[in-house]
Amino acid sequence: MSVKKLQFYFRNGCHLCEDMWQQLLEEQKDFDFELVAFDIDRDEALNAKYTTLIPVLTDDNQLICHYYLDRVALHRCLAERN
Repeated sequence: MSVKKLQFYFRNGCHLCEDMWQQLLEEQKDFDFELVAFDIDRDEALNAKYTTLIPVLTDDNQLICHYYLDRVALHRCLAERN
């Protein structure tokens, strides 16, 4: 089975983003997944899509959670086959 690659959308200076990022790094100690981070301020389309929702965690554009890490939703996503 291949490793899940999750997308993390954030904005610099966002304390919720920083908190979720740290929690995701902790989760990586127990679960095998990759994180690809996108600064929404570097892309107009991402900024328009996520500006009021950040931080946002997705799996191939499927929303896992936003604002706060939902560990149950994350674990459910990671348990799904690719």
